Amino acid sequence: MKRFHVHVHVEDLAQSIAFYAKLFGASPTRQERDYAKWMLDDPRINFAISMRGGKPGVDHLGLQTDSEEELAALKRQAEAADLSLQDTGEASCCYARSDKYWIVDPQGIAWEQFHTLRDIPTFGGEAQPAAAACCPGDAPRGKSVPIAVKSAGSCC
Repeated sequence: MKRFHVHVHVEDLAQSIAFYAKLFGASPTRQERDYAKWMLDDPRINFAISMRGGKPGVDHLGLQTDSEEELAALKRQAEAADLSLQDTGEASCCYARSDKYWIVDPQGIAWEQFHTLRDIPTFGGEAQPAAAACCPGDAPRGKSVPIAVKSAGSCC
């Protein structure tokens, strides 16, 4: 089963955590000094906020799968539909290690398709080269490729 994913950049993490905890009726599943995440079952969503990256607002959307097989099926579906994608493979991001790829819609909204492998103790994870693809950068509007990526220091 898939879970919808939304990642939002915020200016004030404590204020945003208080707001979303009230909105969802639940405390974050994971909370760090610069990040919080709710893994909700009703609605089935992985909702994350962080103080990293660009201006406040929605950074990217996505679908999180429960298995590698589901991720492979989503990838086959995207390829069969002739959608351009950036396959980043296994990457460390947002306090997790995941297998993922990215698609950008015609408006420039990045969609992350991923399967989480394990939690990790730091936001960008293990040491990565600066060009390692963790999260999308500012993709040009109306262009589906290439997907610019941010450095590991400004990960999703």
